[in-house]
Amino acid sequence: MESFTKTELTDNQLDLLVQTAFGLEISIISKSELTGGMFNAAYELKLSDGRSVILKVAPSEEIETLSYEKNIMRTEVEALRLIGGIGSVPVPEVYSYDDSLKQIPCPYFFMEKVEGQPYNEIKESLSQAEQEYIETELGRYNRAINEVKGEHFGYFAQSSVKAGVTWGATFSLMMHELLADGYRLGVQLPATIEEIETEILKYLPILNEVTEARLVHWDLWNGNVFVKNGCITSIIDWERALWGDVLLEYYFRHLENSPAFIKGYGVEFNTPNEQLRKKMYDLYLDLIFYIECFSRQYKNEDHLQWAHDNLIQGWDRFRGTDGVEG
Repeated sequence: MESFTKTELTDNQLDLLVQTAFGLEISIISKSELTGGMFNAAYELKLSDGRSVILKVAPSEEIETLSYEKNIMRTEVEALRLIGGIGSVPVPEVYSYDDSLKQIPCPYFFMEKVEGQPYNEIKESLSQAEQEYIETELGRYNRAINEVKGEHFGYFAQSSVKAGVTWGATFSLMMHELLADGYRLGVQLPATIEEIETEILKYLPILNEVTEARLVHWDLWNGNVFVKNGCITSIIDWERALWGDVLLEYYFRHLENSPAFIKGYGVEFNTPNEQLRKKMYDLYLDLIFYIECFSRQYKNEDHLQWAHDNLIQGWDRFRGTDGVEG
């Protein structure tokens, strides 16, 4: 999908970045732009030393983005290096990262090209048993990610100064910044900012039941899971990683329903308060899906309509929430 945030590079710029990262003797044999993502630009490059690498390029500083999207390339690089160092989850190796803005006016990094195909592209061609195996494996990997503990709540690359002391305060700030983005962009929401924040504040006590900051990938949809020969080869796109509640993970959203994933994860979250937390995070993601249409200036009418309808339904679902468990 076309996105206003993507930075297109010339051949000369690509050559410059490759030589800066890998040496003056290295050249590009072939290149192709990857179009699956909707925020960063990405290129697959075959180099003269025989390697195939992926180059990701962040939007330039003057490009309109949402508040939580600031510095998310640094988030991805740091999260990949952290998880890669632990070794419990397959992730691509980061070759180099440059946020100096000396070569181009955007941060960028090179990483390993992983084997396999995105799970969303091949899922329908697989048998039920194959899908269940992959999603069980994904549940185990997601649990391993969530076992990593942090020192504070908040977005991965942010300092603890901006993060809240409690998870409730942190999530309230995340929601406030997102709603402020919507207001700044002139987005018509299904309720006023005050009404939405008032509803969230009602349930602050259950958010504060979360007392340990855990690593959350938060964007672990099927397009970010690479599969080969029926097994997961890599988990990519860590740019939205944060320290928070594990129930933020994508496979706990209303968009997914996979018993195999839950089996692999090893824990069912079905108490009334856990269900309510999931509904709050559903609403947060539904808001992002719609508000980002305006910051990224999407032109696809079908997607715009889906995001709008999904948010209306999400707000209705959330308003129908039962009370807090005592």
